[in-house]
Amino acid sequence: MATDFTLNGKTTSFDGDPETPLLWVLRDHLGLTGTKYGCGIAQCGACTVHLEGKNRRSCVTPVSMVAGKAVTTIEGVAGKTAEAVQQAWVAIDVPQCGFCQSGQVMSAIGLLAAKKRPSDADIDRAMAGNICRCATYVRIRQAIHDAAKKMEA
Repeated sequence: MATDFTLNGKTTSFDGDPETPLLWVLRDHLGLTGTKYGCGIAQCGACTVHLEGKNRRSCVTPVSMVAGKAVTTIEGVAGKTAEAVQQAWVAIDVPQCGFCQSGQVMSAIGLLAAKKRPSDADIDRAMAGNICRCATYVRIRQAIHDAAKKMEA
């Protein structure tokens, strides 16, 4: 039996093992490689997607869990919040190697969708578990603050 869900605004179907992690469905079966594999145990955040608008680690999410639901990947984010975050990321030159950045961006968008003016503590809580091997955490925090300000303007 196929698993049907909405992916980046389009109806999608996966006809495979319903226990397959969403990450592998996205990458291997649907060709969306922006979502990264980092640890496989939901501890690094590289695989973050939005499930029904909430941050979700796709490496531990069986595709059966998204049946009938909306999934958004880094390839599908759009709108004022996504644009503000992406522009702030570029303006502050957040990434170094870039590997974790799709997960970082997805988590930041999720945070700003829920809280328009996050404090440093809010950012630290929301971004906890998003590991950046290059340690660009200070720039990530600044980019989130800048994106929040841009959204207010």
